[in-house]
Amino acid sequence: MKLKELIEKFNLEVKCAANKLDREIKGGYISDLLSDVIANGKDDDLWITLQIHQNIVGVASLKNLAAIVIINGRQPEEETVKKAENEGIPIMVSKLPAFELVGRLYNAGISGIR
Repeated sequence: MKLKELIEKFNLEVKCAANKLDREIKGGYISDLLSDVIANGKDDDLWITLQIHQNIVGVASLKNLAAIVIINGRQPEEETVKKAENEGIPIMVSKLPAFELVGRLYNAGISGIR
């Protein structure tokens, strides 16, 4: 599934890097621990988190993640959005809690196992 399809299907709010939404998602990972994402995230994963600070952009870039989705309607910090835009990392916001969003993503065919 491409990011732009995901945005429409799950009513996500795009915060930055709107020109990078043609990227294909190959899997997903959910964690709020940056070290855990560094250890276990994979190329082209969609990362689900509640973190809003700019370090999430560094982790996403390091691991070549497809995008970041922030849950519970939390908004990324202004510096986070600027950094993500500069690095071409899409950040989206979902009003849903993590459990609900991940369940829906899984039902749509996005898995954490590959």
